Amino acid sequence: MNNASSSIVLDQVVPARAPWSAVVKKGQTLRIIDLESQQAVDALFYNAHAYSERYSAQETLISQGSAYIGKGTRLFSNEGRVLMTLVEDTCGRHDTLAGACSCESNTVRFGHETKYMHACRENFLLEVGKYGMGKRDIVGNVNFFMNVPVLENGELVIDDGLSDPGGYVDLLAEMDTLVVLSNCPQVNNPCNGFVPTPIRVIISEAVPA
Repeated sequence: MNNASSSIVLDQVVPARAPWSAVVKKGQTLRIIDLESQQAVDALFYNAHAYSERYSAQETLISQGSAYIGKGTRLFSNEGRVLMTLVEDTCGRHDTLAGACSCESNTVRFGHETKYMHACRENFLLEVGKYGMGKRDIVGNVNFFMNVPVLENGELVIDDGLSDPGGYVDLLAEMDTLVVLSNCPQVNNPCNGFVPTPIRVIISEAVPA
């Protein structure tokens, strides 16, 4: 990031498996960096002044006519307004169909012995609780750096991630937006290369050079 062209507000490493959240003000940019590659980052977005307005995967996909998230994607809310725009992307493909892993889905997909494992849904619950929200406020999410091909029969396949070490996305806030992340703890499928790793988040006052 070129400090001459952007003023850094926050620069933080999020440990493997951990949640994170912050308000990104209108006009600020959030950069999410996949430090070691193949680390899925689950994300939720809310209007920072009215949490009832939040990210809508349906509105987003309908507006762009594509199943994947990438550079130029506008992240729409359930009220049809743009929360954030993906203005830079070194990976090229991100998911918004597969949802967040949970203890329950781990049990169904990978066996009862995996139910105890920490999951993104639990991360989300811990983090949104700080803002007075709960289970009903967790909606469909974006999975940055997660490769989920859609087969011809409509089946979703979680495949190896495509991001390189240091790969990133830049999200420009179109309104004051509460961003909630889960640095995915999943170890039963290849979304994290089976080894969760840290990420880095940077909020800046301008679009980084």
